[in-house]
This record gives sequence, structure tokens and C-alpha cells, in this order.
Amino acid sequence: MNGPPPASFPAFDVSKSDRTDALTVVGLTVTYRMRGRDREVLQDVSFRVRRGEAYGLVGESGCGKSTVAMAALRYLPRNGKVKAGKIIIAGQDVQKLDADALRMMRANAISMVYQDPGRALNPSLTIARQVTEAFEAAGVSRDEAVRRTVEILQRVRIASPERVMDSYPHQLSGGMQQRVVIAMALASNPALLILDEPTTGLDATVEAEVLDLVAQLRKELGTAVLFISHNLAVIGRMCERVGVLYAGKLVEEGATQDVFARPRHPYTVGLLRCLPSAGRSKDTERLDTIAGNLPLPGSVTQGCIYADRCRLADDRCRREAPPPYRVSAAHGDQMSRCHYHERAIELPRSSAEALPRHDDALRDGERPALVLRAEKLSKTFHVSGAPLRAVDDVSIDLASGETLGLVGESGSGKTTLAKLMLGLLTPDAGSVLELDGTPLAARVTRRNDEQVKSLQIVFQNPDSALNRAHSVKRLIGRALSRLTALRGAAIDERLATLTAAVRLPERYLGSRTRQLSGGLKQRVAIARAFAGEPRVVVCDEPTSALDVSVQAAILNLLADLQRERGVSYVFISHDLHVVRYLSDRIAVLYLGRLLEIGPAAAVFGGPHHPYTEALLSSVPTLDAHDGTARIRLSGDLPSAASPPSGCVFHTRCPRKLGAICEQQDPPFLEAGSGDPTQPSAHRIRCHIPVDELRALQTASRDNAGTASGNGSENAPENAARNE
Repeated sequence: MNGPPPASFPAFDVSKSDRTDALTVVGLTVTYRMRGRDREVLQDVSFRVRRGEAYGLVGESGCGKSTVAMAALRYLPRNGKVKAGKIIIAGQDVQKLDADALRMMRANAISMVYQDPGRALNPSLTIARQVTEAFEAAGVSRDEAVRRTVEILQRVRIASPERVMDSYPHQLSGGMQQRVVIAMALASNPALLILDEPTTGLDATVEAEVLDLVAQLRKELGTAVLFISHNLAVIGRMCERVGVLYAGKLVEEGATQDVFARPRHPYTVGLLRCLPSAGRSKDTERLDTIAGNLPLPGSVTQGCIYADRCRLADDRCRREAPPPYRVSAAHGDQMSRCHYHERAIELPRSSAEALPRHDDALRDGERPALVLRAEKLSKTFHVSGAPLRAVDDVSIDLASGETLGLVGESGSGKTTLAKLMLGLLTPDAGSVLELDGTPLAARVTRRNDEQVKSLQIVFQNPDSALNRAHSVKRLIGRALSRLTALRGAAIDERLATLTAAVRLPERYLGSRTRQLSGGLKQRVAIARAFAGEPRVVVCDEPTSALDVSVQAAILNLLADLQRERGVSYVFISHDLHVVRYLSDRIAVLYLGRLLEIGPAAAVFGGPHHPYTEALLSSVPTLDAHDGTARIRLSGDLPSAASPPSGCVFHTRCPRKLGAICEQQDPPFLEAGSGDPTQPSAHRIRCHIPVDELRALQTASRDNAGTASGNGSENAPENAARNE
């Protein structure tokens, strides 16, 4: 590397940080006692969160993000301890506080919002009791606590706080539960709010509402935020500065715009390149991935901790641990622990080759033969004696080797529709299901062996789908013996072929699933689904709980298996970037009704149904100059037990025409130049003419682009992903 030797970051001035910072972490080293040894899970971590600032902490699972939060709260597990360093919150040294002072700090100076609001709320207590308790803990009287509870629920945009206060957690949606948890966290007006993956399980629209809420409350209250997430787009939208953790070390830090525009550590570059983005699909290029896995805590004693996975590493990297190099960037200093930080942006790609389409017929404009067809598919449940129409008159089809993406908010009927296809639920009378043109029995128990093998599923959470007591070999081998006629050596041969296909190393065959990472577990689940050579695989949120690096590897795997075996996918996800990358066609569901369906490029490119438009506008991106204005939907998803008359979306539609939307069910309109009777056509179910929709949405994008160009948004374009 040419030029003068880079300078390292100076030590923090702790006395100064007491006055200016909500959180100061200096030289933090945390160890966990595992198998009789102390293993370092955090090593010499230092950063600041200034008062009123939002600071993002990103990295793969196991890198130490949540451990930082637990150490700040002094909530480390029994086998964890702070070996070295200081944590200062609002001027107080956390490690020196006695029990009473620590309790007061937790009650008044710091709050935390966890990933799963359902686990943070007591299911046996009303919302009123739980929120008022947060005020009472700060010394407020019961009557005053009730009054403040109403105010704080209104502040977090709960329209009917009195009704919500009388409710129990299970009676609220996920987004509403998260708002209640945020209200509880803000009850003490804390100096620091820690958010640990607060939007991971939420839909795009609810996620956008929660993020808007946090941004607004931070502005109003001046609260500092430590935002922990593996969603880089969310961090890009919410945080002024970001720190990148890898294996317990802070390997890069700086202004979010600088780090995402020109990352200076190969790990950051790799994370950014793992993300699906506009213009990329499974048929044009593979997603870049980060080879290997995180090292075991405390296992790297010499050199750079990232050297074994880095495509820039040389002997110097394996010999000398890089210091924290500092460079000047557009929005302040940027730190990187990389000897070659100036060349990090030039990191070679792991999979740069372009890919041909998996089917010549698709390129010629002809669809392959249909493998699955559903016509007038409906499902009515009876809840407390009242009918609830979860899926309402949905007609879709799936061609051989095709991926159909199902999108929509929670409660829109995506998973119910998938279960109807799989025969796990019985559809209403009049529904039609066909496999290869042959009628398909409604229940899986009435299907023949070939039909059962032909339709398989990969669940969101492999832990709930895999028996923890069995080895990987037994889990996959059992599926092979049940779904095929193979026995003995033939099963072992097929097992080896299958595990090779899903890139599962042979050394893991004897392991129990509890010994595997999330990505490896999902590979086992995929191998089991492919045991019987299925025709259709339903993928129900298969990557939502995975880090971006693992997600990229799983998406590449699914695309490879589809090219090799011609399998079709029904892909369910609330991550529209992932859906766009993997899907050939998109179906948009709302309250059990199909509102839009068509080729992925057409659905994402527009014109869209107003509901699709709102979904797409809610998805955070790393590039705020994409010309998309955020569309806020009023209210929550209506109940399927009493759906609105006319268009089911009219109660929330920002483009509602009037009485016609309230009274008449809209027809399907052809949104492209094709034949609306063809299954591959782009169709929109709306009263607004397609040309008018196109004009309205083009005008919205133009207005958003003008506002962005005037500086209302400042997120950078991601040079790392385009390099």
C-alpha cells in the first residue's frame, strides 16, 4: 500500500464523552465460560452513540451484536462477564453501579425493544396493566400512570388507546404489539433506546410504520438509538453512523453514507454484495456470497480475524493483526481494520459469471407445460360460529421450472393458500386443484404416493421442522426411504448425491441439527424436501431469519436446484427484494383475494395495483434516489370475518375513487399488451383504468425523484454492489 502509514483512532476522552454521549463503549472485552474455558466473544470494542443520534450495529449472527446490548444493560448470562473496558450510559459507569443504582438506570436512562414483541409482553395481563407498570416503576401514581399510558399509546400512533388498553397481547397484530412495546420502552423518556432486530418478523408496510414511528419519536424526544440489525437497508434508512462487527471485533465504522457508498473492509463489501437488488435476477447472475463461517470465539490468536474468508488476504494478514486505520470521508472519519482498506472496494467476486435462462421456451415467449393449477380456490374457517374467508376465489397456475412469488401482509392468505395446494387444508366446495392436468385430491391423506412426493415444503424455521434428536443422515435418509423405493446402499448413494446438490459437507451427516448453524439447518430442510424428486416445492419464508450472507447462499442454492432439476417453486416472503430476485411471476394477495398477478418485471415495473404500489414503496433500500415515495396505508388489515364490501382494499386505498369502490367488486384489467386470458398475462383487479394508474404512479415517482434531488433524502447509492 503506497503513501504514508495510516493513523489509528485516538483513544476516547471518557471525561468528555460523559457530557456529550448517551452511550460510550471503550475497549469492551466480554468472555463466555464454555467447556471450562473463557472464550472472548467481544474484543476491544469501542464506539460512541451521541445524544439524539441513531447508531447502527450490523454483522452476521454470532458476531456479538446482542452481546454488546446485554453488556450495556448488565444482562449478560451467568457464564458471561466483562473482562475489560468501560460502558458509560448518560455519564454513569455501568460496571460500578450497585444493585439499586443499576435498577434506577434501567428504569430511567435506558430501554430495550426486542425482536419478538410477543415474547416481551405477558399474555396473561392486559395492555393497560403492562404499560402502566412501566410508569409505576418510575414512581408515578396509579391514576397518573393510566393517564400517561393513554398519552404514550397515542404518541406511538395507536388510534383507539382505550380499546387497546383493554386488550390482551394475542388480540393485537404484530405491528400493534411492537408499538405497545416501544411505548413501554419510551415511558421513562430514556437517554438511550436499544432496538434489537425490532422489525425482522414484520411485513413491509408494518415495518415501514414502525421505522417511521421510531424516527419521529427520536426527533421529538431527542432519544439516542442503538439499532441492531442484519438488514442493511433498514440501517441505511435509520442511522447516521454504523459499526460493522465481525467475530467480536469492530472492523469498520463511520457515517452510514460513507460506509455504504465506499466500504473499506472486505467484510462490509461482502455483506453489501450479498443483497438482491433491482435489475438482478436468478436468471442473469448469482448473488455474491461470503465463503466459510465465523471462527469460534477466541480461536483466532494471530493476524486478521477475517483472513480465512477474505479474497484479499495474504501472508501479512495472517501474520499481523491490522490496527484501526482512519481515513477522512465525505461525512467524517471512517475506520477500517484492514491492511488494504484502500483496495477493499476491488474485492474479487465469488460468483461473477452470468447465467443463461433455465428454459429456452421462456426466452422465446412460450411457457412450459403447467404442472399445478388452482381454480376458484377458497377456504372458509368457522371461528366462534362465524365464517371467516381466509382465501376467496383465487385462481393461479404454475409452469414447470417456474417460481411464483406470493406477497402480501400477514393475514392476506399466503400460507393458507400454500397449505391448500399441499393438501394440509381442505378447500371449500367448488375449488379445483390439478397436478399435470390430473385432478388432485383435496387432502394429502387421499393422494397417492407420487402426488405426495410431487408437492413438498420448506418452512421458515427449520428448528420446528427438524427433529433435534436425530442426526442429519437419519433425517434425510428417512425421507428418502419414505418417498422412494430405494433401500440400503442405494439410499446411501442417493443421500450423497442429494447432500452434494444442497452443498452440505459430508462431515455434518453425523451431527444433530442443534449443532448446526441456521444456514446449514435450512440446507438439511431443503435436502429433505428434495428427497422424492418433487415437482413443486413451497418455500414459506425460507430466508427471513437468516443473515444476508447465508440468505444469498440459500437463494443461489434454490436457483441452482431449479436449473438442474426443473422443479417449480411457490415462494412466500415479505422481503420483496428476495421475491423479485427469485420469482418469474408475482401474485399479490390481500384479505384472501388476488389483486394482481403477472411477470415479476411487469409487477415491479408498473403499473401496479394501489396495494402493490404501497407494498413496494414501504421496502427500505440502500439507495434513497430510487424515486419511490413512501405510501402510508391508513388503519390495519380488516378482518376476514367481516370483509369490506366492493373492493376489499377500499378502506385503506390512497387512490380510492368513491362509491364504485365501496359498492362494486372490481374486474381484472389487462395491464400489458398481452391476452388477459393467458396465464402469464399481467392483470390488475382495480376500478381505476390501467392508463390512469400508470400516469398517477409515474407522477408520484417523478415528484419523489425531484424531492430527493433537492436533498430531502441523503442515503447514498451503493457503490460496493455495483463495483
